[in-house]
Amino acid sequence: MCGIVGYCGHNHLDHPQQILQKMLTSIKHRGPDESGIYLSNHIGLGSVRLSIIGLSNGVMPIADAYKENWIVFNGEIYNYIELKKELQALGYNFTTNTDTEVVVNLYHAFGDEFLQKLNGQFAIAIWNRKHKSLFLARDRVGIRPLFYTEINNNIVFGSEIKSFLHYPHFKSKLSTKRLVDYFTFWSNHPSHTVFEGVYEVPPGHFYKFKNGTLSKHQYWRLPMVPPSSYKYQKKDIKMAKQDFETLLKDSIKLRLRADVPIAAYLSGGLDSTVTTSLIKSIDSNLLNTFSISFNDKEFDESDYQNIASQYFNTKHTTVTCTQNDIANNFAQSIWNIETPLLRTSPVPMNLLAKEVRRSGIKVVITGEGADELLGGYNIYKENKIRRFWAKNPSSKYRPLLLNQLYPYLKKLGRNNTALKMFFGYRLEDVDHPYYSHLLRWHNTSRLKNYFSEELKESLENYNSIDQLEESMPSGFNELDDLTKAQMLEINWFMSGYLLSSQGDRMAMANSVEGRYPFLDHRVIEFCMQLHPDLKINILNEKYLLKEVFRGQIPDQIINRSKQAYRAPINSAFMSEEFLPQLKETLSQNNIKKANIFNAEYVEKLISKFIENKKISEIDNMALSAILSTQILYKQFVERKHHSLVGNTLILLDKIIIDD
Repeated sequence: MCGIVGYCGHNHLDHPQQILQKMLTSIKHRGPDESGIYLSNHIGLGSVRLSIIGLSNGVMPIADAYKENWIVFNGEIYNYIELKKELQALGYNFTTNTDTEVVVNLYHAFGDEFLQKLNGQFAIAIWNRKHKSLFLARDRVGIRPLFYTEINNNIVFGSEIKSFLHYPHFKSKLSTKRLVDYFTFWSNHPSHTVFEGVYEVPPGHFYKFKNGTLSKHQYWRLPMVPPSSYKYQKKDIKMAKQDFETLLKDSIKLRLRADVPIAAYLSGGLDSTVTTSLIKSIDSNLLNTFSISFNDKEFDESDYQNIASQYFNTKHTTVTCTQNDIANNFAQSIWNIETPLLRTSPVPMNLLAKEVRRSGIKVVITGEGADELLGGYNIYKENKIRRFWAKNPSSKYRPLLLNQLYPYLKKLGRNNTALKMFFGYRLEDVDHPYYSHLLRWHNTSRLKNYFSEELKESLENYNSIDQLEESMPSGFNELDDLTKAQMLEINWFMSGYLLSSQGDRMAMANSVEGRYPFLDHRVIEFCMQLHPDLKINILNEKYLLKEVFRGQIPDQIINRSKQAYRAPINSAFMSEEFLPQLKETLSQNNIKKANIFNAEYVEKLISKFIENKKISEIDNMALSAILSTQILYKQFVERKHHSLVGNTLILLDKIIIDD
């Protein structure tokens, strides 16, 4: 796992080596082991490496066997051993033991089509010396990041946006429309970022840059299987169980390939317990597992973590996260994530990855993707309940099913009337293609009320949801209700938030690589062909997964109620220790200087928290969103962050000058 940077174009730069070194220094956390650059008249490539495969001879950039293509690469190709044998049969010779050298030779042998052969997570940049062209590609679901911008006819790219701060003439400015997107979807459009003029290579795409022209190509898309399709007939539970377990076990086996020890996250939920079970079935040696616990019992799952750890006899480490931990590490997490945050959940993941690295481990296996693919989220079940309720809107009893989904509502005394007021938004609009998410997006978009008047006027009635249609694939409206919801969740929330803010950015900030067995493309394609009843059976989420692993993991975990991973907001930011810092960051002077939010409204929000009035979930999201955006503005627009000042440039282990 690594970090990559580079530029390509016809403008000559002064001191190009120093520019690349500065860019690499800003992301050295992604690869503290080795670094290298490649320079010629039209291209600069750079890499910092976290060595996991081919420890002794993998420093990048690396050329193919014929020195025609040079690569920098962030990721892992799990089937590289099989692909290497295929290339050797074609006459290719290798000088390293890395998957990187396999990738660049695959590109030489098969061109753009080589991406179809890869099983892995990756961001790739390849320079073709003969044709003077740059190739950029990203894995199928966007596990690894790859950003780019255009400056003076040059394409500048990198694993993290902060590297662009060291490229000449780069201007960082927050985009008002993209802020609206964040404050609606919790994430952004797959090809946009919150910064004007900065884009992300979308999942499943590759770009080519040649003669000043950038072209975009899609090589993979999330499979869409309408009810009328024969593929949709994967309904037999017995056959589905066997096929699914075989696929998932093989996915785990591939992800255990490494030249360093591998650990696992163990949250106490179903998904991480399943991955731990499969790891132990493949390798019975002692397994290191890691988990987060909270001193606030509302968020804590340590009882279930201990049950799973004892069941599998793992060497378990628990990191206890306090409210002060969240407050004190929030700003640094924003620097790592490079987006606004509507929740504080990524911060404990930062602390967890830090402990993993402190334990001498570079790789962890984790369970992300199962909820999206197998119907694990409450939003899927909420969609089902609301559609059932919409068939009889006046029913006194149907909305009460929501109390089963959200048990805390009953404790709060939410009666039929209260449920209708909150969950009844556009209840009967069941034919709307985004019905499953309309309620969530409506509630989140209320955060826009905090925008300054000037920002609101600049938007000219811009509506994020209206922009969705142009990005949705044809045939979307023909899908069943659950699959529509899954498409929205996977294409927007999973890549844009879960795999980035909580995944890559928190782990790699601590030089730790996460691996995701549920996101093997073969597992994804299998799950998208399953009948909805195998995912959610009445209101029993992840039905197939539970049936496959019943008897292989503790019953307490299979039968437990779904608990979403969350972290404190109110109690973290309103502590006596942090409150003065909060008031300073959100002072009227700082709010007016950024001119993103209405200073009066922000002041009223803070007073509401201090006076401990009825605090809603929207209030919590607003506080996190406003605070994180102001911090982002300070760090990236005003460029006030400690790591921007006085950095000693990273030492290069490899320098290739190609005239």
